[in-house]
Amino acid sequence: MQRTDEDLYRLMRLGDRAAFAELYERREPGLYRYALHMTGSSAAAEEIAHDVFIQLASAVNRFDAARGALEGWMFGVARNLVRVFRRKGGVEEAVDRRVDHDILGGLIEDENLAALRTAVSELPEAYRDAVVLCDLEERSYEEAAAIMDCPIGTVRSRLHRARGLLAAKMRKRTESAQVVGGVAR
Repeated sequence: MQRTDEDLYRLMRLGDRAAFAELYERREPGLYRYALHMTGSSAAAEEIAHDVFIQLASAVNRFDAARGALEGWMFGVARNLVRVFRRKGGVEEAVDRRVDHDILGGLIEDENLAALRTAVSELPEAYRDAVVLCDLEERSYEEAAAIMDCPIGTVRSRLHRARGLLAAKMRKRTESAQVVGGVAR
């Protein structure tokens, strides 16, 4: 029988390195992907995922099992670290480098992917969380609600609104790409 995250956490707090390693192997990939989708930077995603575990191992971490699941706490820490990263201007720099590379490369597929990543990064944070968790991480509404600490209906409405905003941005990009030098193709 597989041990829960909370079981591993308790063992980890007692000094069990194998429990820490198991928890890390279980949760780090998802935290990394979440941070990557939220920041657009693999270096920032690695640092954020790593910092979540540093905070978890800290003697003064604020995880309280009575308030919710460990996974939700970990994603909450990651979300806060993403906010710090964004405040420092990291997303804009990473997106600019990626977009510049895609344009210079001239690959349409890469440009579309960069445009989608840019569009996701420009969403309001609550909408971006919903898209990343439900569409990119393929989490259920229930899981996303637990991680975002909000009702399931709120996740659904944010996801619906985010998808509409993304569709409008991508549609606008497609329409503007069809006009070259002021002449429609």
